[in-house]
Amino acid sequence: MKFCSVCGAGVRVGVPEGDNRPRHICDHCGIVHYRNPKVVAGCIAAWEDRVLMCRRAIEPRLGRWTVPAGFMENDETTYQAALRETLEEANARVEIDDLFVTVNLPHISQVYLLFRGRLLDLDFSPGAESLEVELLAEADMPWDEMAFPTVTEALKLYFSDRAQGVFPVHMLDIIREGAAGNYSVRRIS
Repeated sequence: MKFCSVCGAGVRVGVPEGDNRPRHICDHCGIVHYRNPKVVAGCIAAWEDRVLMCRRAIEPRLGRWTVPAGFMENDETTYQAALRETLEEANARVEIDDLFVTVNLPHISQVYLLFRGRLLDLDFSPGAESLEVELLAEADMPWDEMAFPTVTEALKLYFSDRAQGVFPVHMLDIIREGAAGNYSVRRIS
């Protein structure tokens, strides 16, 4: 950030009084600009023993598989964002059951909230951000073609929980290790 979004003056990076982190500060109007993590909301939408998967038509990770998910918009709840993203990416209508997993990605300042849901019907098709949409069983998951580690880890938990017949809420931290894209997963709950 180079300029204040309130008054247009130049900003500097400093630690505001009473704070403990560097922030963008406008000395002209006094505004402190906070840059906080972005929230991604989505849905693990099931039909019988299969999960709705989307092959991405956009970057990042063009051509890779994911569950319907995306950044929250202003003035919507996480639940509404999950419903909207499922409709936008897969033209699918779902009923949300519950929050399933929260995944913290501190290295890219994102938090994923993935809900468990059920497809209301089999009338789905690729949205503008999807090349194709499929219902896939665990044995058919393209594990080597997943778009994001958040999705891989969430689906592993989902299939394990489904086999046990219980769906607790999970929390994970995914930590990037080095520039090669390797990561570690720390299960909080």
